[in-house]
Amino acid sequence: MPDHDVAMTTPIPVIYQDDHLVVVHKPSGALVHRSALDRHAPVVMLQALRNQLGQHVYPVHRLDRPTSGALLFALTPEMATALGHQFQAQQVQKRYLAVVRGIGPEAATYDWALREEDGKRPKAEMPAMDALTHVRRLDSVELPVAIDRYPTSRYSLMSVTPTTGRRHQIRRHLSRGGYPIIGDARHGKGIHNRFFRDNFDAGRLLLAAVMLEFYHPAREQRLEIGAAVEADMAALMLRFGWGGHCPVNRVQWHDTEPSDRREPAS
Repeated sequence: MPDHDVAMTTPIPVIYQDDHLVVVHKPSGALVHRSALDRHAPVVMLQALRNQLGQHVYPVHRLDRPTSGALLFALTPEMATALGHQFQAQQVQKRYLAVVRGIGPEAATYDWALREEDGKRPKAEMPAMDALTHVRRLDSVELPVAIDRYPTSRYSLMSVTPTTGRRHQIRRHLSRGGYPIIGDARHGKGIHNRFFRDNFDAGRLLLAAVMLEFYHPAREQRLEIGAAVEADMAALMLRFGWGGHCPVNRVQWHDTEPSDRREPAS
């Protein structure tokens, strides 16, 4: 089983890099930048990537510590500002893969408003903000194992495309919909998380950012980045017969501005 709580001994995988920005594969367990809520994280992407590239890097979005996948950094302050505006204006398209408990919906849209989770103030004091997540079931499996109160246990591979970017949005929306992500200690169920840890060497959050598409201001084109899942998640997908859904690292340019290439939710 890979240890996601030790410092990286290999370089951070770079999916795409030019003079203006870099897209890397963030491993599960790494922080994007140092946080007061987790001062002892073994890997901080901002520092590790700066050391690896030998230059300053500027984060323009974030992934939760247990989430793996495509992460974008700017290489100049001007590019950081331009890319940051796209994220704020919801002009960046993102897609994730998640392994969830239950047979997820063939397609659904969750639009439950979410209160911010900053770890400092009570949730009741935080304002509720609009949140929108599209989900689509790619595959499922039924195991002849009684883990909970049923004689068999069902799990699904979900494609998730969030429109907004609230903190823990995907995890909270899927959990509220009745399909918590495996490995989610806060919003999931421990008995299923332990089953995956003990039987499939999958003891972490099974959520991966596998696609990121945005407008490259310097190239004046849309850049679509595909990111492979980590080895442990890929092995699990193969074991469940989901290998055909395993993504690969890829880079694709689009000359025209699409109206929306997001996967339809219905």
